[in-house]
Amino acid sequence: MDYWITAGDTPAEIEEAYAKATGTVPMMPDYAMGFWQCKLRYQTQEELLEVARGYKKRGLPISVIVVDFFHWPLQGEWKFDPTYWPDPDAMIAELKEMGIELMVSIWPTVDYRSENFQEMLRKGYLIRTERGFRIAMDYQGNTIHYDATNPGAREYVWKKAKQNYYDKGVRIFWLDEAEPEYSVYDFDNYRYYLGPDVQVGNIYPVMYAKTFFDGMKAEGQENIINLLRCAWAGSQKYGALVWSGDIHSDFQTLRNQYAAGLNMGIAGIPWWTTDIGGFHGGWIDDPKFHEVLVRWFEYGTFCPVMRLHGDREPHKPQYGTTGGATCRSGADNEVWSYGPEVEKICTKYLFLRERMRPYITEIMREAHEKGSPVMRPLFYGFPEDTEAWNDHQEYLFGGKVLVAPVMYEGMTERKVYLPAGARWTHVWSGKEYEGGQFITVAAPLDEIPVFTSDSALAEVIRG
Repeated sequence: MDYWITAGDTPAEIEEAYAKATGTVPMMPDYAMGFWQCKLRYQTQEELLEVARGYKKRGLPISVIVVDFFHWPLQGEWKFDPTYWPDPDAMIAELKEMGIELMVSIWPTVDYRSENFQEMLRKGYLIRTERGFRIAMDYQGNTIHYDATNPGAREYVWKKAKQNYYDKGVRIFWLDEAEPEYSVYDFDNYRYYLGPDVQVGNIYPVMYAKTFFDGMKAEGQENIINLLRCAWAGSQKYGALVWSGDIHSDFQTLRNQYAAGLNMGIAGIPWWTTDIGGFHGGWIDDPKFHEVLVRWFEYGTFCPVMRLHGDREPHKPQYGTTGGATCRSGADNEVWSYGPEVEKICTKYLFLRERMRPYITEIMREAHEKGSPVMRPLFYGFPEDTEAWNDHQEYLFGGKVLVAPVMYEGMTERKVYLPAGARWTHVWSGKEYEGGQFITVAAPLDEIPVFTSDSALAEVIRG
């Protein structure tokens, strides 16, 4: 079927035509619209449960908590290491009792020492090489990726994940390493079931997402969402939530995330998230990092998924010596890990996000039904306003909320452009402004400038 785009079409009409051709995301599940707690990496079952209990003890909203990578004995075994995760069934049951979903990290890499390696090799389920030793990564062991373009390999990996995770109650997966990390010279050396990497390589993350989407759908699950580091045209229809990778913890990188999120949305991938606070370089006792974290947390409140993650410094001592315990673990990364001032501000935005859940549900339905971005450049909503096409500092969160994130160190006020064609309410002060003008508003550390064209919604956000 053809989907025509003509001169004069609005950005929304173009986006919706593209979504009809490539697919739309499922309806985001209700729990995914809340707050996600994550760090690199909880080392034991009890450590993770203590964090979940800590949120509940403090009365703080939390929807998802994450078991990050190397909770397994070896890559390619897709199961909990019983040394450190002795009773995952009880853990998952306790989390569900608290109203928290568990997301589990999956890597597509298979260690030569893995219990599954020889069978997968024999059945042709691993990526092949044209020359040399069949290896793609040597991180924590010599590994090669499963061939996600091979239907048999997809079925094999899903069956392992179903047996060891899904059947225990896990309903959301972190599909990490979604793009095989070859060096710049190696792409011609790898061959998939569907052809050489140089011809079909970009389809890998789509097929990786499809592996789990198809398996979960066959089990009767609806509203499927899984986290991946990269995507390609069509990934969205397989429930792909894309995040921007292992980024640095500073204001320059925060500004880059602002741009990346908007570009991802208009490229047809409406579900996008970022590591709040960045991934690398954040010291938990550094006041300068606290400012970055707070401003990022405020921005993350108005992203499709609000997810706190990072490899904080200084690293924790290694807990064990076997299996995945040989991998590093960062410092604490909960909202109370950075002192009372940071905790107070983060708490404010956790509850703000909760109050916005009905509105977020509306804009997630637009993404599901029409392919509309959740985060939108100003021109998307106001294509007739010339100034809206010039803006590089603000965005729309859905159709009714305008966000002007603070992305520079020490900034306590900022200039904001309010698009013509609407009357805007400043959420924090309640003051109303006609669109089509620049204004300057206060932006103390605990306030991200937010405006809405719906005065009733302003009261909801403000609380």
